[in-house]
Amino acid sequence: MNQSIQRILVVGGGTAGWLSAAYLAKSLRVADPNSPYRISLVESPDIPTIGVGEGTWPTLRNTLRHLGISETRFLRQCCASFKQASKFIDWQQSPKNGQHNHYYHLFDLPGMHWPFSPAGYWAAGLAGDTPYADAISVQAKVCEAGLAPKQITTPDYQGLLNYAYHLDAGKFAELLTEVATGELGVTHIQANVTEVQKHNNGDIAAVGTDRAGLLEADLFIDCTGFQSLLLGQSLEVPFKSLSDVLFTDRAVVAQVPHTNEDTELASCTLSTAQQAGWIWDIGLTNRRGVGHVYSSNHTDKTTAEESLRRYIGSGHDALNYRHLSMQVGHREKFWHRNCVAIGLSAAFMEPLEASAIFLIEAACYMVADQFPKNRQVMDTIAGQFNDSFRTRWQKVVDFIKLHYVLSGRTDNAFWLDNKDPSSIPDSLKQKLELWRHQLPSRYDFSFAFEPFTQESYEFILFGMTPGKLPEAGPLDPDLASRAREQFERIQTAWTQVNSDLPSHRALLNRVQQQGFYPS
Repeated sequence: MNQSIQRILVVGGGTAGWLSAAYLAKSLRVADPNSPYRISLVESPDIPTIGVGEGTWPTLRNTLRHLGISETRFLRQCCASFKQASKFIDWQQSPKNGQHNHYYHLFDLPGMHWPFSPAGYWAAGLAGDTPYADAISVQAKVCEAGLAPKQITTPDYQGLLNYAYHLDAGKFAELLTEVATGELGVTHIQANVTEVQKHNNGDIAAVGTDRAGLLEADLFIDCTGFQSLLLGQSLEVPFKSLSDVLFTDRAVVAQVPHTNEDTELASCTLSTAQQAGWIWDIGLTNRRGVGHVYSSNHTDKTTAEESLRRYIGSGHDALNYRHLSMQVGHREKFWHRNCVAIGLSAAFMEPLEASAIFLIEAACYMVADQFPKNRQVMDTIAGQFNDSFRTRWQKVVDFIKLHYVLSGRTDNAFWLDNKDPSSIPDSLKQKLELWRHQLPSRYDFSFAFEPFTQESYEFILFGMTPGKLPEAGPLDPDLASRAREQFERIQTAWTQVNSDLPSHRALLNRVQQQGFYPS
């Protein structure tokens, strides 16, 4: 039990595996010749990266900075673009007479520009009939105009507006491989795992491989995807399905090449509701990644593919359409004995709010910060990790479900079934009942590591149901006056912002040519 934890083996590559290996190697200073730690990653040369999730959160900027990767290098090698928001199209109701509806979930949160919360003052009508996202920030207008969140002279990972990225997941894994092995001291092993050996106490002792023999370690990180080879299969940690809450369990995906290098790119993720699911549309520098996420209980794969083909439009008959099955849910534990699962081996939720890569990052942060010194303390740390991520995943479920529950669509049983009270988690029911009578409060979000904050909920609530909000509570007259001034200031600021910011495509082209100016 006093055995030191010094040898870490990551099993599986992709974003989860290589981000885990790179982040831990950097945090534990593995490249230092005097470091007692050793990190290896074994991955099959025969299993391709799934690479479906290509949206990220602003947290990735700090992660990349921590790994020592410049923003120019990242954007160039990953065909990446900027993501400033998610734009939800036709979620409020199905389009009527060809008229579409939309609202924004911005990354530019009110707390970044407002000294107090503007929600109550907007709900009281002090911004007139301006949509919430437009009232509290210029970012929605920036997205509509196809502008970037920064200039070529803006230092790495800084922006005039808050932002994340869209990226090619396969190329991102390649970049992380290059950095982890070339700069951070990670040993790369290409082999297929053929067996898992255990100690008498039930801990994993080693994995056997077809090309590299037996690989021993003190801590194993399971990044083997849906098969969950270590945590699920070997340690037999059960999988908790959430298919009774989140109904989308299939996807059909395609990559749409750009016609030329000057094709304009949306700087937000487009999420367009369909009869039995929704379509994502993500613009990279070299292509668009599009996919239709749907419920197999409410439509079939042929109809889903037809919907995606119709969305993409004519002229793309040669595209390759891939059909994917998704296991929606999570393991009952994420860290058991000397094995922690990160990525798909731990959990999967539909990619509606791009939480997958963020939760990989979050797992890396916690493992690095709480890294066990010896086996004796590992079970305590594992318990804390499990409690934290069990709560985080439930919060993600609530937030995703919120989008469906608030929708006014009634054109398919899919949307009606999502409103069935039996499919709504009690924790979300309680919040929605409370918010029928009063606006959200910071006290409704007491968990220290809330994946979606009060501001995120407000974007969805105010965007989906702007005419069904409760009356705001008593308003401070002084703050009300300041709120009016700030609402007006944001509207007038748009002219200056519009002239200062380059187009999204123009900035990405300049990054390819010259890179960002040194900070």
